[in-house]
Amino acid sequence: MIDVGYLDTTLWEFGGEFLSTDHPSGRIIRFPNAMVFNSMVYNYSWPLFPYIWNEITVQIAYGADLELVGSVMKTAVQEEMGKRMSRRVKVYRDLLADTPVDHLEVDDEPSVLFRVNDNTWIDATVRYLVTPRNAGRRKTLLTRRILERLNAEPNKALFPKGASR
Repeated sequence: MIDVGYLDTTLWEFGGEFLSTDHPSGRIIRFPNAMVFNSMVYNYSWPLFPYIWNEITVQIAYGADLELVGSVMKTAVQEEMGKRMSRRVKVYRDLLADTPVDHLEVDDEPSVLFRVNDNTWIDATVRYLVTPRNAGRRKTLLTRRILERLNAEPNKALFPKGASR
């Protein structure tokens, strides 16, 4: 946030049409305070829970070893996030317990989900908690680690081939 005035608020733009990640674009957004009542506002600085869920998705072929892919993705994120994620999830669960969403099951560790894609591959997605400030750097580091480890197993971690990708 840059400024909150009596009539309007000025914020840094994050992401926007020029960037694909949550990074300040350099532009500012000024809007009338009345807009807050008519549209959603995303807050990345809530003191009770200053984290966001982040995901990394890798496309794999149908013949890939799903156990290996899931294990590699989960282990790479777990090594980087360590016990920090478990502590963050505990806070998340405590906050959820006071809401109607308290029945949601949340893992203490990174979780891997597989989804059949509309094309000719499977999306393998690992989900984890991170501070918004470090989300882009963590995602880049983890993507490199995951791909390095998966590429070391070319006969098990099969990637889609062809122009459709």
